[in-house]
Amino acid sequence: MVEFHVPPRVGLALGGGGVRGLGHIAVLELFERIGLRPAVLAGTSMGAIIAALYASGRDARAIRRIVQARTISRSESWRRLLRKRRALADWLRAMQPSFRGGGLLRTDRVLGILADEIRAETFEELEIPLYVVATDFWSGESYVMHEGPLLSAIQASIAVPGVFAPVERDGRLLVDGGVTNLVPYDVLQPHCDRVVAVHVGGTRGEPSKRQPTLAEAVLGAFDIAHATVLDLKRRLRPPDLLIPMGLRDIPIFDFTRIHEVLRRSAEASAVYEEDLRRWCVPPAPRSLL
Repeated sequence: MVEFHVPPRVGLALGGGGVRGLGHIAVLELFERIGLRPAVLAGTSMGAIIAALYASGRDARAIRRIVQARTISRSESWRRLLRKRRALADWLRAMQPSFRGGGLLRTDRVLGILADEIRAETFEELEIPLYVVATDFWSGESYVMHEGPLLSAIQASIAVPGVFAPVERDGRLLVDGGVTNLVPYDVLQPHCDRVVAVHVGGTRGEPSKRQPTLAEAVLGAFDIAHATVLDLKRRLRPPDLLIPMGLRDIPIFDFTRIHEVLRRSAEASAVYEEDLRRWCVPPAPRSLL
C-alpha cells in the first residue's frame, strides 16, 4: 500500500503599509510562478485591497498592470503622464481634503481608484475565501469580516485614523486594521495547514539626528506601534513562513515610488522561493505494508 501526498492548504496573509503594500504583487507572482495557489487569504489595509483583487479572479500580472496604469512614477515621461490623464484626475479628486467625518480624506475616493477592478461586490462572490481585518474604534478590538458587502469592509480596513474617516458597518465604527493586526496571519491559522505572512514594513533605519517632519513623526509612531505588536504576536504564535519586504524607508503615501516598491519586493520575496517550493513537491512515496 502506498501513502499518497496531499498538498497542504496554504493561507496567505497580506499586511498593511500604504504604497508598500503594493509589494504584495511580487509575492503573488512568486506563488503563481511555482504553482502554489492560496486556499484562503487575509488582508489588512492595502493588503486587503490586493487580496480582494486576487480573490476576485485577477491574476498577479493583471493586478500589476492595473496598479501601474493608475499610479504615477517619478521616472515617467511627460508623454506617458499625458496618457494617464484619467489616473491623474482620479488621484487629484481622491486627495481633495474632506473636513468632516473624522478624517482628512474620504476612503471611497481613494478605494475607487482600484475598486472598479475587483470582480465581486460581496465576499460570497469571491473565487478564494477572504478575511478582511479592521479595528473597532470604541472597543479597541480587531474586527474580522468575511461575509456580506466587500467594499465597505475594505474601506474600513484602510481607514487610517486622522487620515481617513472611520467607517460604519455591522453596528460598529471601524478604523484601519493595522491599529490592532497589521499582518493578520493568525486569522488564517485555524483554517490552513500552513500560513505565509507578508510584512511590507520592516526594521527601523539607522539612527539620525535629523528632526522628523510632522507626517514622519505621526506615521513613524504608527510604525513603531505596529512593529511592537507584530513582534509580540510572532513570539506567541509565529506563522509557518514570514516574508519581510524591508520597505520601512518608503513613506506609506509616496505612490510615486511604485516601481521601486515592486522591484525591491520581487528581490525580497525571491529569497523564499525554495522554501515555498518544498511545500509543492510531494515526498517520495513509502509503503505502509
